Amino acid sequence: MSATLTASLNPASSPDVAQRAELSAIDASTKAPALYFLGSSVLWLIVGTVFALIASFKMHSPTFLGDIEWLTFGRARTLHLNAVIYGWSVNASFAVALWLMARLSRAELRHAGLLLIAAIFWNVGVTVGMVGIAIGHSTSIEWLEFPAYATPILFFAYAFVGAWAVATFRFGRSKHIYVSQWYLLAALFWFPSLYGVAQVMLVFEPTRGTVQALVNWWFAHNVLGLWFTPIGLAAIYYFLPKVLGKPINSYYLSVLGFWSLAIFYNWAGVHHLIGGPVPVWVQTAGIAASFMMVVPVIVTGLNQHLTLVGSASALKYSPTLRFIVFGGVNYTLTSLAGSLMSMRSWAEITHFTHYTVGHAHHGMYAFFTMVMFGSIYYILPRILLKEWPSAKLISLHFWATAIGITIYVVGLSLGGILQGIATNMTHGPDASIIPYLSNADVKGIIEITLPYLQVRSYSGVLITIGHLAFAVNFVWMLVQPRPVGATAPTLFRPAPDLEAAR
Repeated sequence: MSATLTASLNPASSPDVAQRAELSAIDASTKAPALYFLGSSVLWLIVGTVFALIASFKMHSPTFLGDIEWLTFGRARTLHLNAVIYGWSVNASFAVALWLMARLSRAELRHAGLLLIAAIFWNVGVTVGMVGIAIGHSTSIEWLEFPAYATPILFFAYAFVGAWAVATFRFGRSKHIYVSQWYLLAALFWFPSLYGVAQVMLVFEPTRGTVQALVNWWFAHNVLGLWFTPIGLAAIYYFLPKVLGKPINSYYLSVLGFWSLAIFYNWAGVHHLIGGPVPVWVQTAGIAASFMMVVPVIVTGLNQHLTLVGSASALKYSPTLRFIVFGGVNYTLTSLAGSLMSMRSWAEITHFTHYTVGHAHHGMYAFFTMVMFGSIYYILPRILLKEWPSAKLISLHFWATAIGITIYVVGLSLGGILQGIATNMTHGPDASIIPYLSNADVKGIIEITLPYLQVRSYSGVLITIGHLAFAVNFVWMLVQPRPVGATAPTLFRPAPDLEAAR
């Protein structure tokens, strides 16, 4: 392991005193809002995980907590979705985006107290929305289930966050504009545009007919591709070369990946309506855009791979790198799977099956969430000026979540394919071949998929163990006293050159 890798992992090791002082001042300016966003994100992650387990077990054990009205499957699943999207994912995105923007712009975060107020308002809005769902006020529009009275609070909070990120970029002292900043600025512009249009057209002044489905899929798909994906890619483009101690392989490939994502992704969500009562040309446009998304995916994956070549041994030591690389690999895999789902022949099998659920978790968890975990493992020591207390908990977190989400995605993908094939065999002259419910002669579709739903729950338990390890380590780090002097970074195993330096 090279000395540059060790230096990148250790907040106290920098060859330039003035640079170290500047970075310390920048990190200190982000401390209050970043800590609030990160603490809130961890809390919502645990809340969302609890509801995820409840909803998952209800899929194969319907009587589980069946006597509690606000824990029916419809509400538990909706509470899970919104807790992890607007609670965990957006809070983590805000913290990572603000810290990255300050670092890359070489600018301190001004008036951080006002930004802290925005953080409080955002989480108040999420809480109001969650309570609204629990008491039956959900809009029943996927990814927009929060009742209308929660939306103004969220808009107010987001306006502050977005403005502060742009202002930080505007007053930056950096002579360069990095590709990570391109992704961050674009994401900060795209999200309010998507959320505002969707709220108007689906909640406040709802459109009629199939236009609702078009707008809903345009919003839901683009929030993943034009908000969470750019934030995740910005983090990868920063932390991958930062931890490895060498530049990204190709700046031009990263720019090509950015612009092709910006141009093509906006249309891709429509492919989820293949076979629906929408114009065929709209479906075809979505299919074409989905296949064009192969360009940014391959370009980004190639750029990351070439950057890692020759330095893969660093994965044995760095928690940040391990999470980041796992997320980057799964970005490539889930994106290529998404393009495959736009094929009409494949959609005939996978539509309305558990395959789609597995694909959604592949993108939001195996890619984005794992990248956020890796980012937090790097950021928190630099704003708290102390290291993670337990490398074993970090290792448990990684392996439990990595293995858990892999089993989850593979299990639901296989179960969904079998479900789709069996469902297609219930139509036409051979409709009696596979019924929905089992009879004395034939196993039904529900019984075919049941083992895969059980595997989903077991993998969810494994993921929960990882989340609890992360939360314990997070709280432990907050409460432990700050050591006197510099400390070595928390690694999975001692790095040879770091041991020599001691």
